[in-house]
Amino acid sequence: MILKGRTISGGKAKGEVVKIDEPLSFLGGVDGATGEIRVGNGGNVAGRILVFPKGKGSTVGSFVMYDLMVHGKAPAAVINESAETIVATGAVISSIPMVDRIPTIDIFRDGDVVSVDADEGVVEIEGVELKEAVSSAIMMNDKVLMLKRPDSCRSFPGRWSLVAGKIEAGETPVEAARREIFEETSIDVGTPDAALRPIYVREDAVLWKVHPFLYRTNMAKPVINDENEGFQWASVEDIGGMNTVPETEYAVNELLRK
Repeated sequence: MILKGRTISGGKAKGEVVKIDEPLSFLGGVDGATGEIRVGNGGNVAGRILVFPKGKGSTVGSFVMYDLMVHGKAPAAVINESAETIVATGAVISSIPMVDRIPTIDIFRDGDVVSVDADEGVVEIEGVELKEAVSSAIMMNDKVLMLKRPDSCRSFPGRWSLVAGKIEAGETPVEAARREIFEETSIDVGTPDAALRPIYVREDAVLWKVHPFLYRTNMAKPVINDENEGFQWASVEDIGGMNTVPETEYAVNELLRK
C-alpha cells in the first residue's frame, strides 16, 4: 500500500516501524548515543522507520538527531503527520529521509516493514492493502441508526457500526453511500447533509479509507437486510459506550459539527 506525503528531507530507506503515539522531543525523549527511546513504549530508533505525530521541545533536539547520526544510531527515516522546525532541521543536517503530511500515524503498526522514498514523498507499507469504503450516519430525531454486525462478518465482527460498505468499481463515494443505505436499510436518501474528509482505520493487514456522510430521515423502522443482525436508534452519548467500529463516535461528532 502506497501513501503520498510531502518531502522534508530527501533520501530513501527501508526498515521496520517503531512508533511513538505522542509528540516527541528528541531532547530527553531519545538517547543521542544509543538510540534508546525514553518515552512511550520504549524501543530503539537505530535503523528503524521512526513514526510519531510531530516534534516538540527545545531546538537542541535537532542536535540530538545529529548526535544519533554521529554514533551510527540514527533512524533510517522519519514519518510525521505534521513536521515542525526542530525535527525537520535535525533530519536535514543528519541526512535522515523524512516525510510528513501522512493522514494519521494510526495507519502504522510497530514492526510494519516500510519503504520511504522521501525524494518523491512516498511511503509504502508492505503487506497492507488499501480498501475504500463509505460510512453513513442516518439521523432521526437526534438519534443515530446503529447496525449490529454478526460475529461471522469478515470486517469488525460483532461490532456496532453506521451504515457502511465498500465502494464498488466506477462508483463515487456518494453513489456508494446511497446504494449501501438502500441495500442495508431500505431508506432512500438524496444529497448528504454533511460529509467529512476520509478517515483511515487499520484492521490487521487492511487499511480502510472511509468516506463519512450524514443523512437525515423520517423512516423510524428501517428494513435491515441479512448483512446485519439488528439495529438500534442510539443517542450520540450512547454511541461512546457501545462496542463500535473504530472512529465511529469521532465521525458522528465531527459530522454533527458541520
